[in-house]
Amino acid sequence: MASGFFALLDDISMLMDDVSASAKIATKQTAGVLGDDLAVNAAKASTFSPSRELPVIWAITKGSFLNKIVIIPIMLLLSYYYPSAITPILILGGAYLSYEGAHGVWGWLFPHEEGEHQEKKMSEKAKIRSAIITDFILSIEIVLIAIGTVNELPIVQKAVVVSFVAFVATIGVYGIVALLVRLDDIGYAIARDAKEGSFKEKFGLKMASLLPIIIKILAIVGVIAMLLVAGGIFMHKIELLHKLFHAIPTLAAELIVALIVGGVLMLIIDGTKWLISLIAKK
Repeated sequence: MASGFFALLDDISMLMDDVSASAKIATKQTAGVLGDDLAVNAAKASTFSPSRELPVIWAITKGSFLNKIVIIPIMLLLSYYYPSAITPILILGGAYLSYEGAHGVWGWLFPHEEGEHQEKKMSEKAKIRSAIITDFILSIEIVLIAIGTVNELPIVQKAVVVSFVAFVATIGVYGIVALLVRLDDIGYAIARDAKEGSFKEKFGLKMASLLPIIIKILAIVGVIAMLLVAGGIFMHKIELLHKLFHAIPTLAAELIVALIVGGVLMLIIDGTKWLISLIAKK
């Protein structure tokens, strides 16, 4: 009886070792998308007023956990029973990210007060919903990369590894986002406890002054990240695009493809909205 118990413990230990090793590999493979996820969500979170940043980040984090709870079992089942459905799902997600990214680029090229005013008028709930939708698309990519990395494992181990990677990614990404948006408070706290004119005070004040610059950088990086994730999906999943752009450096090709797709979607979606509003006015 005792030997059977210790044999069971040995089996569990070996299983956990396999899970741990697979999780490390899966985490490395998803690191690129996690970086994009961080940039996109930090840029979105920084658009809220300072007093609401942490509550909003917590609301988005809860939405991200819910996204993972929905996505992981569906993607595991699809990868096992109906793997051909994965590519269309990824392409649809890439189309959404392209559309969002193209809007961001359009705003840089042709800034207009009306667009900025409309963005400011968006309710907090609408902004949170938008961030959670974007997180949903990026989460699908993270989960599918993790599944592809550990595809040879039995279904139970695969589920454990993918769940571990997905949930640790959520905690890591939104933990860093929360830290970034409160960088000014941390800097002022450091300066407040330091002697006047000391290096510690100067360091704290400098840290606080860097926040607006970091936010602007993250806003740019976030848009580019969305486009690169989308372009990467298109280039890897659509063979024709891979052949057409094979002579161009990978990052440039992904950016161009995503901008083309996003631009076309803007023409269709925004053009349709404009026509409907025009007809409604008449």
